[in-house]
Amino acid sequence: MTVIALDVGGTCIKGGVVLDDGRLRHTERWYTRAERGQDAVLETVLDCAAQLAVRCPTADAAGIVVPGIVDEDEGVAVRAANLGWGDVPVRDWLAEHLDLPVAFGHDVRAGGLAEARAGAGRGCADFLFVPVGTGIAAAVFSGGRARALTGGHGRAGELGHVVVRPGGERCRCGARGCLETVASASAVARRYSRATGRRGVTAHEVRACADAGDAAALTVWSEAIEALADALATAITLYDPARVVIGGGLSRSGESCLTPLRAALAERLTFQDPPEVVAAGLGDRAGCLGAAYLAQDLLAHAGAAA
Repeated sequence: MTVIALDVGGTCIKGGVVLDDGRLRHTERWYTRAERGQDAVLETVLDCAAQLAVRCPTADAAGIVVPGIVDEDEGVAVRAANLGWGDVPVRDWLAEHLDLPVAFGHDVRAGGLAEARAGAGRGCADFLFVPVGTGIAAAVFSGGRARALTGGHGRAGELGHVVVRPGGERCRCGARGCLETVASASAVARRYSRATGRRGVTAHEVRACADAGDAAALTVWSEAIEALADALATAITLYDPARVVIGGGLSRSGESCLTPLRAALAERLTFQDPPEVVAAGLGDRAGCLGAAYLAQDLLAHAGAAA
């Protein structure tokens, strides 16, 4: 089965083709430019998919994953603040555009699926996949189930909106003091800029400044780690995972970030058995691979039902 895969993010759209051997090929990356509005972003997504279809005219299906709140059964992006989307029927639009069956899912849950099958979650029946990037969410895998928990309304895993600093900075969700306002990549950059007056800095650059001994960067980074540990301690208490797989930019920082995160968690856990805390194995390919797995599963189920 050959499938087209798209991972739509607030900053970039990542695409590729997965052939029968399961390897991701013909990878492409485009800027999302979400500030242009809902319709323009959707047109860009459709154009990206069409470019991949030209490169792989023998594709059997496509898979697409998006952030935010999604209705996987209906194929609708209910609310994706980073994209400016609300109630967009992504699956149907893409299926019509490509004339292919399309699988649709949540980007973090799909990334977790890829880590479960081919990454750092492999062989673990109960784990959390937590990518820390522009936003923060978690995919919860429990009891060896093949897919992450979705919840009664498709909103399970919104770890970034756990309030860790009551009365803190206003979050885009409307609450105050959510994890995303302290520990997301955008928050780290924003908080450092506010403290120093430097503009245009990235979270990666803040981390580099912290490594170099910059006092403001050290404070911002330490506060991010502490906030993430607070939220993870709550998730660990609720779900009792055997492993926590950290993705996004934080995972690419390696042990220099994971070691203090483990220490901060150890300070917070009392009766709970501490899980392994490990870096994701697939990097920024996880979402795209997860979209491909969803498409392959769609074809497999269709074949089984025939």
